[in-house]
Amino acid sequence: MAAGQVAVVGGGLAGLSAAVELQRLGVEAEVFERGRLLGGKVTSYQVGDTEIDNGQHVYLGCFTEFRDFVASVGLSARLRLQERFEVLLLRRGAEPCWLRAAHWPAPWHLLPALVAHRHLDWPAKLQVAWAIARARQGAPAPGTCADWLACHHQGEAARRYFWEPFLVPALNAPLEAAAADAARFVIATAFAGSRQSACVGFADVPLARIAEAAAKHIGRVYCRTPVAGVWEEDGRVRGLRLTDGRELPYDAVVLAVPPRQLGRLLGDPARCGVAGLEAFQPQPIVDVHLWFDRADLEFEFAAVLDSPVQWVFQKAPGYLCCSLSAAHDLVTRPEAELVALCRREVSAALPALAAVPLSRAMATRDPEATYAPTPGLRRPGPATRYPNLAIAGAWTDTGWLATMESAVRSGRAAARWITAGGARHAA
Repeated sequence: MAAGQVAVVGGGLAGLSAAVELQRLGVEAEVFERGRLLGGKVTSYQVGDTEIDNGQHVYLGCFTEFRDFVASVGLSARLRLQERFEVLLLRRGAEPCWLRAAHWPAPWHLLPALVAHRHLDWPAKLQVAWAIARARQGAPAPGTCADWLACHHQGEAARRYFWEPFLVPALNAPLEAAAADAARFVIATAFAGSRQSACVGFADVPLARIAEAAAKHIGRVYCRTPVAGVWEEDGRVRGLRLTDGRELPYDAVVLAVPPRQLGRLLGDPARCGVAGLEAFQPQPIVDVHLWFDRADLEFEFAAVLDSPVQWVFQKAPGYLCCSLSAAHDLVTRPEAELVALCRREVSAALPALAAVPLSRAMATRDPEATYAPTPGLRRPGPATRYPNLAIAGAWTDTGWLATMESAVRSGRAAARWITAGGARHAA
């Protein structure tokens, strides 16, 4: 597509990456976001005198496209990544336990971490090592993640103290609900990939800075501008219809929105060659933010075993963010109850905080944070029946779970599909 304008609906990470990629390919892109903030699920907002992220987002060393996207908008210096995989495990009534990888080739680099895992006995350690080796072979895996773990002889301790802390947050789904292939992908990519693949990283600035930097590389961005649907005429897409009744002409359109919103925008998804949107089951994430009067914690993040709080992050001295994935039983609970729960769990895992008063606390909820990677779920790619209409989103078929990496991959794939096919067929 040598010339023209493309409308991108959705100002989340998928839409922004699509627009930035279009601009890089020489196509003018304009982004339409119905909310006041860019970034979608990867943004931040002001609470009093503090800017907080709308959930704790981390990336892994294997997130190559996400890291490249951040670099392309000039913020690579604001990403931090571990030099080696290193995770602190916390458990009520037990001493903290560090898992540290060695500077050895993968997957052997994880052996010291497994050996140091004091909550696993030697049979359980061997079970985990066996599962990692089997995942690396890449054989198709039917059934659920729980089925796959059982098939590979993972006992109660291996599942409870290793797989659940890592796989449930990665899948954002119970092990009994997630597809075995999705879990095997996580294990093979992160744990059995390169030595750096499982290293944990995060931005050292509020997430909104990434979206703001991306916007500077895009033709125009319209916030608080909801779109009602796609304007179709004479068998092809002509542009957008806004909720205020205006019809805006564009040479092509990228819809970077969640499944339900995509269905509403398309009206009849099947006519556009998009099917199965009703099969996507939303999965919630709850984050509880705790501000202690003081804290003497010498870690940035930790996994919490035997707790509904899977991970806790120290965002600043005394400021902890508790992350609760697959939180169906918690997402509708009152904020005071969520705060009390996390205060209790954190104090049990970190007794030094038990007597420290809270100065402030709040909870953030995302009822549709991701979509369960259930067995047999068919995720659409960027293509539709219209050569100048593409779809994007972390939930689409990128080969990755619904992560920041998947969002960027989907946006870039949609931009490339439009530029490769739109000019030849849309004229």
